[in-house]
Amino acid sequence: MRLAARLLVTAASLLAAGAHAADLTVSAAASLTQAFKALAPAFEARHPGTKVLLNFAASDALLAQIAKGAPVDVFASADEDAMDRAQAQSLLAAGTRRDFARNALVLVAPADGTLPLATLADLKQPAVKRIAMGQPSGVPAGRYAKGALEAARLWAEVEPKAVYAQNVRQALDYVARGETEAGFVYATDAAVQKDKVKVVATVPTETPIRYPLAVVAAGPNAAAGRAFADFVLSPAGQAVLARHGFQAP
Repeated sequence: MRLAARLLVTAASLLAAGAHAADLTVSAAASLTQAFKALAPAFEARHPGTKVLLNFAASDALLAQIAKGAPVDVFASADEDAMDRAQAQSLLAAGTRRDFARNALVLVAPADGTLPLATLADLKQPAVKRIAMGQPSGVPAGRYAKGALEAARLWAEVEPKAVYAQNVRQALDYVARGETEAGFVYATDAAVQKDKVKVVATVPTETPIRYPLAVVAAGPNAAAGRAFADFVLSPAGQAVLARHGFQAP
């Protein structure tokens, strides 16, 4: 069995094991980690007896787990593309898909970095040898970064410098540890390690960065899944997201 397939099977098995002790399983994009860790107890307080099990990874990896049969009740993606594919595979409960947040792509550098970085074109400098970004084929932030670089006609020059990450938080860690001279992450990610990275530019994207969520059709707890989705869109849920830097949908 190929490594990627084994990892997916392992992830699905872990989710299945955890689901016995949890009433509601939410698979969310890695960039939502802090926000959803705050949302979960707030939801539980409003629904006594319900426990939320959170599973974070790149959106495409989460989609693969759901497609393999992982017992997930709610899927929250960092882009529309992953959710479109989930819908195309009939993995979503009809009528439950909604956008719940927006974000922005930023170019970051180590907080103590001294290279003059202010625009995408500055990435062409010989001193910029490594640029962290999510793998475009599997990470939404990577897709956004590649698209922005292609629009600026810089992809051919920047791509050889790319250090690909399995998710946006791994790309953030590469920059925070000084292992790359720059990196592409979401604005909300940069805020998580603002003592270790600095935002040098906000990167325009052709497609607005919107986060959709939906109840998973085969999820074991559809009722709780719908309640959680409603909570995320409620004023209380939106307030939590706003505190973590996300914009209203």
